Amino acid sequence: MTPSLAELLECSAARHKHLCPRQVLGVRMGLLAAQLMQLSLPQSNKRLITIVETDGCFADGIAVATGCELGHRTLRLVDFGKVAATFIDTVTENAFRISMCCESREHAAALKNHNASRWQAYLDAYKVMPADKLFVVKPVKLLFSVAHLVSKPTHRVVCAECREEIFNQREIVVEDRVLCAACAGKTYYASEAQLAAEAFPPAIVGVP
Repeated sequence: MTPSLAELLECSAARHKHLCPRQVLGVRMGLLAAQLMQLSLPQSNKRLITIVETDGCFADGIAVATGCELGHRTLRLVDFGKVAATFIDTVTENAFRISMCCESREHAAALKNHNASRWQAYLDAYKVMPADKLFVVKPVKLLFSVAHLVSKPTHRVVCAECREEIFNQREIVVEDRVLCAACAGKTYYASEAQLAAEAFPPAIVGVP
């Protein structure tokens, strides 16, 4: 039996030590995904993969509602700083991107109790607002294969440059050399030695 909204919110609050508006959005988004994709969630297998576009409490709500977890390789983060997520059925390869409606806060404010703070108003309203007032749903096509996303967890190779091991088919072949993403130039960090040698232009050092 699918847990109720109240049960999922209680579970999310226990995980996050409190309940906040973005957790409610995450849980309700996961419930909407279950309805759209006709899947029984939270899942006990790995059929659904979810890509969240921001971290924090929203991602906790998504995880609780869907059963997608980082440790199970079914929850991924592409940090666009948006309250949005793409839900991917790995069997049918159907995918839906659900984002927060830009007018949702206005709709929530209209339901506000005069004695409530803005934060409390959002928390209360997001629990009861119709889904079409909260979210925008779009069917999407991935720009990479589902097979690549799932990959082979037992696959492993060693980078020809840094000699570090690479899992999950995430290596990049450059001129017949097997490289990790960092050595292939898709890094988010630089060592002090590399910076001293000016091997990395300042524009690509660190996380954008």
